[in-house]
Amino acid sequence: MAEVIIVPRSAEGGNLVASEIARRIRATPDLVLGLATGSTPLPVYEALRPALAEVDVSGVRGFALDEYVGLDPAHPQSYRSVIAREVVEPLGLDPARIRVPDGRLDGIAHAGEVYEAAIMDAGGIALQILGIGTDGHIGFNEPGSSFASRTRVKTLTEQTRADNARFFASPDEVPMHCITQGLGTILEAGQLVLLAFGRSKAAALAAAVEGPVSASVPGSAIQLHPHVTVVVDEDAAAELTRADYYRYAYANKPTWQGL
Repeated sequence: MAEVIIVPRSAEGGNLVASEIARRIRATPDLVLGLATGSTPLPVYEALRPALAEVDVSGVRGFALDEYVGLDPAHPQSYRSVIAREVVEPLGLDPARIRVPDGRLDGIAHAGEVYEAAIMDAGGIALQILGIGTDGHIGFNEPGSSFASRTRVKTLTEQTRADNARFFASPDEVPMHCITQGLGTILEAGQLVLLAFGRSKAAALAAAVEGPVSASVPGSAIQLHPHVTVVVDEDAAAELTRADYYRYAYANKPTWQGL
């Protein structure tokens, strides 16, 4: 069972996860992070700024979960641009040590294999930050994705494109395809930290954490991982049937276990 931590607001969740990441970097200066994009992880990245103020981050390495296919890397909504703007520059990370899947059409047929090799060469991802879509996707692994899948090109669902349209001038500008780490890739990370904030994520979160393990809910793959921490606010926890137990378990958690 995943550990579920319910916090009053997203800011508290961001502080909690940021403190753990900072602790891990102090212990392992070349820590390899898996970086999610979108609005969900922003509280973590914002809290990391003060948390890392006196921490040497020059050796930290990072791998983004996904990228749009065919979108100019310089476009403000390409995940290369988002990671640079929201993570690399504010935290003072070395841009050369932060990788994003290559979504350019030239070479896209082999871009997944190249990315998988880069993750392997780095020794694997130690801590993977995840969000969850309203349809239960993690990364851009849409419903029906194989639990054994690796980094590859996927077609985005209409729901995902509609959800992401708020970042673009019009829904038609949202790319049709993406390149994403696979569920099999994600499950190889040392630790998964899944974030969910807001009432719109409640149904998907409950299905992922408490429902059956099913390719129809890609987020349910986290149930197969030995070290998962799920951090959610009260709104996202609204449909969890075991919420009282999660609160009780966290209140009585041994301090030495960490996040």
